[in-house]
Amino acid sequence: MLQQTRVETVIPYFTRWMKTFPTLASLAEANEDQVLSLWEGLGYYSRARNLHLAGKIVAERYQGELPRDTKSLQDLPGIGRYTAGAIASIAFGKDEPVLDGNIRRVLTRFFNIDKPIQTTETEKVLGKITQDLLSVGKAGEHNQALMELGALICLPKNPDCVICPLVDGCLAHELGIQESRPVRKEKTPLPHLRVTAAVVQEGSKVLLAKRPPGGLLGGMWEYPGGKQEEKETLIETLHREIWEELNLEIQVGELLGVYNSAYTHYKVTLHAYRCSLLSREIRLSFHTESAWVHLESLSKYPMGKLDRLISLQLQSN
Repeated sequence: MLQQTRVETVIPYFTRWMKTFPTLASLAEANEDQVLSLWEGLGYYSRARNLHLAGKIVAERYQGELPRDTKSLQDLPGIGRYTAGAIASIAFGKDEPVLDGNIRRVLTRFFNIDKPIQTTETEKVLGKITQDLLSVGKAGEHNQALMELGALICLPKNPDCVICPLVDGCLAHELGIQESRPVRKEKTPLPHLRVTAAVVQEGSKVLLAKRPPGGLLGGMWEYPGGKQEEKETLIETLHREIWEELNLEIQVGELLGVYNSAYTHYKVTLHAYRCSLLSREIRLSFHTESAWVHLESLSKYPMGKLDRLISLQLQSN
């Protein structure tokens, strides 16, 4: 959960998660909707799916006990080199380095690394530094100390150098350039997508469809629709998407709402329209499932941020 998410955001999610899944066995036995519902709001939902799958593998392959060596840990979905190092060093006392975002920032400042942090070259340099600096026999404490230093003192903006225990050796601080480290490549403007969603309501039920497990919002439920193509009106987009994805003909009604969000690589403006069906036989070509869901049951279906906003608006009407 702490990958790509701040501690204060994670705490209530972690508490609910551990109450629901106190053991790896209980996680392994859960269904995907339950897992994604508990994760809803944290984003990067592949992390939840990977964690769920890893729980199943550990239950089947390792009798419910997490492996202790980094190679076996990295064989589990969602665990890369440095996450494996964190688990092995902190949980099992192994002499393994860690290189998370906080440690990257501390080291690029301390050693005044002037190459962009996103490059393979810089990653190799930092990897060697973490290995060379590792406190043998105390790797867990060492790694946690560096992570906490970055989280609490060596902050991205306005680092508190006055109380930093490493200030005397920090090359970036000596030169007064600590806030310009780490160096990052210039960001290109995020593309802005316009997408549509069909809110088909019959009585107290609405039509939802479940996204495939891979890709953005994999395994989440949504109001079906899709991205506007060049020279299409939003209404034309909605007709095309619903036909392509569900094999349904629809009549598009009033605009229900306009919702905005930003993802890692693009921004989205979603236009949701109330729609009615002109045909009835659903044949899925993109989604894995469809369901007619009571408004009062929408909270049981894991959704992305924008679809949840639509659901909340429907429930409030």
